Amino acid sequence: MRFRDQGALVTGAASGIGERAAHGLAAEGAVVAVGDRDALGARRVADAIVEKGGRAYAFDVDVVDPKSVGAFVETAGRKLGRLDVLVNSAGVREIVPVLDLTLDEWNRVMGINVTGTFLCSQVFARAVIAAKGAAAIVNVASTLGVTAAPNRAAYTASKHAVVGLTKEMALELGQSGIRVNAVGPGVIRTPLTERYFQDVEQSQRIKDIHALGRWGEPDEIAKAILFLASSDASFCTGTTLLVDGGWTAGKAF
Repeated sequence: MRFRDQGALVTGAASGIGERAAHGLAAEGAVVAVGDRDALGARRVADAIVEKGGRAYAFDVDVVDPKSVGAFVETAGRKLGRLDVLVNSAGVREIVPVLDLTLDEWNRVMGINVTGTFLCSQVFARAVIAAKGAAAIVNVASTLGVTAAPNRAAYTASKHAVVGLTKEMALELGQSGIRVNAVGPGVIRTPLTERYFQDVEQSQRIKDIHALGRWGEPDEIAKAILFLASSDASFCTGTTLLVDGGWTAGKAF
């Protein structure tokens, strides 16, 4: 029970990696604020946690809206009783050639992935410092935070920014007792990526780019998130843990 009675906030928690992180934190004793702009999805996840004997509350939060983020952190702090963990899992991506990428789409991806991570982290960190506490922030980056792939200019740029923001916040917040790290998943089968797996040839290509010969599952990323958020990683800050099945290790011939 690494998170017994700790207060944990998770954005993008209505599905995928965020959902599994919320379940994992609750299973290890945390009281979880399940945040998502999909309010019904957040409620579904919170209810599922409670049905399993955990403690969770659902929140409708838009990570690019400062007022929404402020209300989320303030209300979660009151309901949970304390603030110990923030997981920034809310994210989107585009699949568009760079020459066809619209400014609106660029702004949408950068807003949710980068600005959302910044806003949630800033408000959370201010609250932790005001309470004279200590905490861990874990950002969900990507292998595309350290490399690139075709037709994902905004996503790649945003995840590189998340990696850089993770380092910057770690430098600035460390003396306040706040650790900041990130995970960099390879291709994980989630609702966001499900379309990849509907084509046999595409599924095989996904297997081929990973040294382990398979794609990842959300629980595998959630376990890495829990490690970074826990006291097991007490001397880790400013790092991005790649959980990518060997994708970034090199290319097979």
